[in-house]
Amino acid sequence: MPHRPLFPRLSRRQVLTSTAASVVSASALPLLARRAFADAAPAGEVETYGLSTFGDLAEKPDFASFAYAEIKAPKGGVISQDLLGTFNSLNGFILRGDPAFGMDLTFDSLLKSSLDEPDALYGLVARAVRISPDKLTYRFLLRKEARFHDGTQLTAKDVAFSLDVLKSKGHPIIRQALRDLVSATPEADDVLVVKLAPARSRELPLLVASYPIFSATYYGKVPFDETSLDAPLGSGPYKVGRLEQGRFIGFDRVADYWGKDLPVNIGQWNFDTIRFEYFADRAVAFEAFKSGAFTVHEEAKAATWATGYDFPAIREGRVKRETIPDANISGIQGWFFNIRRPVLRIPASARRSAMRSISNGRTRT
Repeated sequence: MPHRPLFPRLSRRQVLTSTAASVVSASALPLLARRAFADAAPAGEVETYGLSTFGDLAEKPDFASFAYAEIKAPKGGVISQDLLGTFNSLNGFILRGDPAFGMDLTFDSLLKSSLDEPDALYGLVARAVRISPDKLTYRFLLRKEARFHDGTQLTAKDVAFSLDVLKSKGHPIIRQALRDLVSATPEADDVLVVKLAPARSRELPLLVASYPIFSATYYGKVPFDETSLDAPLGSGPYKVGRLEQGRFIGFDRVADYWGKDLPVNIGQWNFDTIRFEYFADRAVAFEAFKSGAFTVHEEAKAATWATGYDFPAIREGRVKRETIPDANISGIQGWFFNIRRPVLRIPASARRSAMRSISNGRTRT
């Protein structure tokens, strides 16, 4: 399994944990009425500049940048990192294929996460969100300056298309995550209304706001649910650059990126090129790092960390070994059995016996 790279992104697992009925066409509303509706918040709705699972946001409404961002960081250069595995597609949102890592760098989303807050999102494509009293309707107000890489405007129609196609044709786990998304409707070019089912999870609004936004026009010509090595049209800070299937992929910084001066982006996306080198074997990748084949290696083996970092580049100061603090809450891994299935059902007596063993400090296999 590939180790966790340093670059912020949506991992494949995050992407995969991540409309349909009762949609009223926005075209049925007169344009002037739609515009007036967009300019004033409907009665009872609360407007906010971000979303949090727990309601509180660490950053103030007028924050200039995230605290961890170096606003004076120089721009330029190349950074590269190793990955274990391979890839044969640039589409990481469907079941088929092995997607290349880093494609999230090419897409924007309605809101963007902060690395200091695991549960909070702040405005990116959306400048604000209006929430109904029952928290089942979210009205996203989009920035009119948002653009795809070809210069076309990113509108609510593109966001609605993206949520709809992910729910209908995305990976099964994405479809499952969006099961309580009732509808996503563009009211105007810069207004998207999202309606959720009453039984929706607490995390669903954040999932909706963090999924990538695709171009409806581009995917009107290209099938969404097929693997491809053609770079899709995006709107993010990077574009797909040079690649060789299964060996490496590079991403080139978009110099005129529309969102580069937003608070959520200030001080970030500083390298001209981000490149990922693929290896089939961890030991081979480490030897390549020692020879200077790429610039960043995240160590995943305690034994190598303890004994492997005594080579010429270390002694000469050309390689720095550092432990980087991470105060975020770590995830968990485990097996969860569906005991509603007869084959996995454990008799009550056996469960009680197992619990007694655990409480007494004993384990059984």
